[in-house]
Amino acid sequence: MISRSTAAARANPRLLSPEIEWNRVLGELDAAGHAVLPGVVDRERCAEMAALYQRPEAFRSHIVMQRHGFGQGEYRYFAYPLPHLVGELREMAYPPLARLANTWNTRLGVTGEYPPTLAAFTAQCHAAGQTRPTPLLLNYGPGDYNRLHQDLYGDLYFPIQMVVLLSEPGRDFTGGEFVLTELKPRMQSRVEVVPLRQGDACLFAVNHHPAKGTRGYYRAGMRHGVSQLRSGHRMTLGIIFHDAR
Repeated sequence: MISRSTAAARANPRLLSPEIEWNRVLGELDAAGHAVLPGVVDRERCAEMAALYQRPEAFRSHIVMQRHGFGQGEYRYFAYPLPHLVGELREMAYPPLARLANTWNTRLGVTGEYPPTLAAFTAQCHAAGQTRPTPLLLNYGPGDYNRLHQDLYGDLYFPIQMVVLLSEPGRDFTGGEFVLTELKPRMQSRVEVVPLRQGDACLFAVNHHPAKGTRGYYRAGMRHGVSQLRSGHRMTLGIIFHDAR
């Protein structure tokens, strides 16, 4: 028998942790270029999201990474309309992230402002000819990996994105760590492995974030990737806020 709480959750899917400590998250993201949101999606909905990979009608394209030199593994871009959970994550995260993104623009002397709602920003993307949705599911098996990269997709992009780990490290796979690098001028890259559990999300800078130096703020370049899986199967949800050409 399905419990009343489970039935209600399925009828109106919600995030496991809708009350996110945005002051902490935005502070960490601002300082380091990334921040972890623990337990954003529960185990059941992680499994449901991962299972969508077997439904080709939910996606607009299928990418085999080896064919493009991106690494090894594959991923699929969702088609519109997006799954409920994907849309909910984007709608939930965009407004506070837009406030920080506008602060970053001010610090770096960038003109223009990100609108307060995702709908308004999506309209800007479409007006610029960027109409293809970019949220995706990534599928890794033994030996697979994702080279360091950035997800820009066009001239107009939102400077922060999100990944949600849908599999459990140690149980479903080994290896496959989420990796970020930060490059500051005239310095070697700093590498950080971000520990994630199933249902955890990581917010991080798409291209660069402001870092404070002796002469003010400068652009610290960011790249992200996934180390090689040693065993098992790893599924990840990628949440990008700008559409692609």
